Amino acid sequence: MWRLDRGAASSLPPETAMQHADKIIHLTTRLARWGTGLSFAILIVAVLLQVIGRLTGLSLVWTEELTRYALLFMVAFGAGLAFRSGDLVNVDVVCETLPGRAPWVLRLVAALVTAGLAIYLLPHAWRYVSIGKMQTSPALGLRMDFVHVTVWLLLVFVTIFAVLRVLGMLTGMEDGKPVKPDEDT
Repeated sequence: MWRLDRGAASSLPPETAMQHADKIIHLTTRLARWGTGLSFAILIVAVLLQVIGRLTGLSLVWTEELTRYALLFMVAFGAGLAFRSGDLVNVDVVCETLPGRAPWVLRLVAALVTAGLAIYLLPHAWRYVSIGKMQTSPALGLRMDFVHVTVWLLLVFVTIFAVLRVLGMLTGMEDGKPVKPDEDT
């Protein structure tokens, strides 16, 4: 049996456990990026169809609804990525000027509070999703639970990235500062 630095028992050596965490981060980030990109592509096509429809006089009623839903999915997939990169809400002007370990502690507390709030809201968001089973969208005829799931997805991605930040900080694998994508560095 392997032991972590703090004496807690684990069935995996620390390197293997962190490799699993890195794999989860990589897969979650890839899924969120693909979901955001696909949602954005659908949004672009729907808006393009709206413009073409207005120019030709053949206005497609369902494109406005599809645009709204694509935007909801784009935000749902992108919120976790924004948390990870620090683009969501990251007021670090005051935090980073504090002395010593205070900035690290504040980043940890912020990640814990974010994860805690998202976890608390998950079952309530799922209840909201289940209400959508009884409704359909007017133009597309979609069951609204397929649209309402965006709220739940947003919370899932924020939870995953916040929990992974907390774990990374507690294990010393990261300092809690936002991780900028490769194209931003």
